[in-house]
Amino acid sequence: MLLAYIAVLVGLALLIWSAEKFIDGAAATSRWLGLSPLLIGMLVIGFGTSAPEMTVSVLAAMQGNPGLAVGNAYGSNIANIGLVLGFVALIAPLAVHSDVIRKEMPLLVAVMLLTGFMLFDGWISRWEAVVLLVALVLFIGVSIVRSRGQANDPLVDEVAQSLDSKPMTRGKALMWTLVGLVLLIVSSRLLVWGAVEIAVGFGVSDLIIGLTVVAIGTSLPELASSISALRRKEHDMVLGNVVGSNLFNSLAVVGLAGVIHPIEMGREVLVRDWSVMTCMTLLMVLFAFSWRGRPRRINRVEGGILLALFLAYTGYMVSIVVTT
Repeated sequence: MLLAYIAVLVGLALLIWSAEKFIDGAAATSRWLGLSPLLIGMLVIGFGTSAPEMTVSVLAAMQGNPGLAVGNAYGSNIANIGLVLGFVALIAPLAVHSDVIRKEMPLLVAVMLLTGFMLFDGWISRWEAVVLLVALVLFIGVSIVRSRGQANDPLVDEVAQSLDSKPMTRGKALMWTLVGLVLLIVSSRLLVWGAVEIAVGFGVSDLIIGLTVVAIGTSLPELASSISALRRKEHDMVLGNVVGSNLFNSLAVVGLAGVIHPIEMGREVLVRDWSVMTCMTLLMVLFAFSWRGRPRRINRVEGGILLALFLAYTGYMVSIVVTT
């Protein structure tokens, strides 16, 4: 059991470090390839911040632990909104200027409803997983088209500023992209093994471990990048990271895991986890949009509400482990 705890701690530390290197390398490589800053912000960074969840979930599904895969995805979505966005907004109110992000939010709500419909019968079949991946392809296509008509969006300047703060040569960018990807896979294998061993040791499902320890761990890269963006006053980057990551988690992470191994979910996933995830998504959208002339920002009170919901949910999940 001690070895499993060590594997989780080492795996998480290596995962966080390698994810940061992978994101920086992939973003710099994309810039060398001529991608627009907006497209890098919408797709490359959004995909990169979901890379830990993706590698962990794919490996978990391949090893016959699809519950860990889904728990990781949905738990990370909850952590991204409550821990990442809530904590950052508690430090400083987040102004929302980007029209691109506001247009992605209703799409995120639609994806939440789609996953809820799929979970209603307690299964995510391979065909339903394929639907999620097709939706991902459509989202990427729309993002590419939209990026051509949003050259003046505030997110463009923030992404460009972020890229300028971490300049890389072409060779260095390629190196860190490859090194980061390899270490992501290695650390994910270590993390999945340790998480499954702990779940077996406590007699709880891999879903519970995925929703708690693994989900929070794989959300730490988003927290680190969001705090860094906040220092540079890149508020739209913070919200964009969360929205983009949650879209990729719901479509790519669950879709890939479901294609590899059909996912059987208990009723509690829909009633408990999906409901909390969707409720927090709706609150995020409500807080970020302008209503009756209200300034477009997520203030400290709203950030505190999101963080409190996350802490309450996490406390409840921990109580399940303790009382099992």
